[in-house]
Amino acid sequence: MTVALPSALGAHEPARHAFGARRAVAGEVARAAGNALGLPFRAAGYLLQKNALRRALAADLESVASVAEAPAPRALPARALRLFIASAEPSGEHHAVRLIHALRAELARLGAPAPEILALGGAATRAEGVETLGDPVARAAMGLDPLRSLPFYARLLTHTAESLARFQPDLCVPVDSPALFVPLARITRRAGLRNVHFVAPQYWAWAPWRVHAYREAFERALTILPFEPAWYARHGVPTLHVGHPALDGLPPAPPPDDPRRTSLVLLPGSRGSVVARNLPWMLARAAELRARHPGLEVVLPHARAERRAEIEALLRAAGADWVRLAFGDLHGELGRARAALSVSGTVLIDLLHQRLPAAVIYRLDGATGARIANQILSVPWFASLNLVARRAVYWEACFHGEGPRAQCLAHLEQALFDDAFRARNLAELEAVAARLGPSGAVARAARQLLSLIPT
Repeated sequence: MTVALPSALGAHEPARHAFGARRAVAGEVARAAGNALGLPFRAAGYLLQKNALRRALAADLESVASVAEAPAPRALPARALRLFIASAEPSGEHHAVRLIHALRAELARLGAPAPEILALGGAATRAEGVETLGDPVARAAMGLDPLRSLPFYARLLTHTAESLARFQPDLCVPVDSPALFVPLARITRRAGLRNVHFVAPQYWAWAPWRVHAYREAFERALTILPFEPAWYARHGVPTLHVGHPALDGLPPAPPPDDPRRTSLVLLPGSRGSVVARNLPWMLARAAELRARHPGLEVVLPHARAERRAEIEALLRAAGADWVRLAFGDLHGELGRARAALSVSGTVLIDLLHQRLPAAVIYRLDGATGARIANQILSVPWFASLNLVARRAVYWEACFHGEGPRAQCLAHLEQALFDDAFRARNLAELEAVAARLGPSGAVARAARQLLSLIPT
């Protein structure tokens, strides 16, 4: 494919860039290998400090950062800006595509030429008329293990580094996916290119030692949760707080006491492995609820139609022909729901928007995984909204095997049928929404990014 690049390059430039990129990527692969070998020692050091780190994080959770509005527009270069926008998995690409829209809209509002954009991304990025250097999104969807994927990502980094050396973007903006984009950011920063990361990683929850490499790689990070700026500031990472992009563009929600709200929704996740681990347990709990409360409607809304066959197979295996499977209209189904049983993830923002009481689970493969999770996590709760609330507004459990069945059932019965509990929980969710901040994160991010480009 052809990429629009500056024309004033000498005939020998591609070979020089190729050599430099290969050497830089080889260095990143060696660094990753060294990090893997050193992981047990870093983890041991973390465990020695875990209590102190948790106390420090608890103090950060009390902090509520306001969203940062960009300064007044100033003169931009008269030429078209060159931007590099990168995503590596589906949710990141969703944010990246909306960021492309917002950047184009803001530049048009300022009377500036349309930007030249080069990207990493999948079909949704290409549908915007953006030239892509590769498609890590499709690779992520395949779910291959890291070792099998290493040659692909090494080639992708090399090709991207070579192309960016020729394209010379005014700003590189990787979105999410720190495992791929921290190495890429180090390469581009050493090459003298400016970069900002959209959606700062959740290092505060796991592997906090990685923040040191992150600080070296990125000039700045855009945060989405209100306590993150305080945590990153303690670790020397400059940030701008733009708010949570999942709040943008959500449809109006019906009142929590709307009489149409009658169903229990099951939200088992988007990745195949997560669905396979969690959905059978969810179905068993829903079956127990239906035995106690005949006629309870159970709905499984899902955003990814390509998961239909595997989800239907799990429903058949559980004999759950009483579950209504719905694809496409998540918020339409949530607006008719009274409570949810959900895995942890971004979907909790959708539940908050609908003010839906919920039980949140994350089922692991085995006892060893559960023990490691309990030891390595530096947060008092794993559900993001509980962290924002600083209390368990959503009941949560991370476990293997059968887990806390009775506790989950008791919570769901309260969420569905106990009006006093629902009123208290609604007040808690309103407070969480206030702490989380307003919508408009992607537009704020676009304005902030443009304000960082030198004239």
